Amino acid sequence: MSVERLVEYIDRMQQAAEQARALTEGLTKETFLADLRTQLAVTMSLVLLGEAAARIGTNHPDFLRDHPELPWSKIKGMRDLIVHDYYRADLSAIWGTVRSDLADLISQLQAIRHWRIQGE
Repeated sequence: MSVERLVEYIDRMQQAAEQARALTEGLTKETFLADLRTQLAVTMSLVLLGEAAARIGTNHPDFLRDHPELPWSKIKGMRDLIVHDYYRADLSAIWGTVRSDLADLISQLQAIRHWRIQGE
């Protein structure tokens, strides 16, 4: 995979994470749990995040090994759960992931992207 394609997938991951966060901005957990439209939009963002991560893993597995600080298996695992067994997905856990974990992930993706572009 070219560096350009890799950066594209990292950008897709970051965009999806930012979308999920934006969709829940200003909401309470209770509001999220009662809002089917937002739940569906957020879970789709998580699917897109996981899909981009899976493509990186398929096309550039050494990149995953080079960056073990990212929770690659958890990202792909959440994608798989949402796609293959949506009704078993724990919306409270999804809320926690979006509101707590994605901010760190976004920062990590920004750092990795800049590292790769600079060629260090």
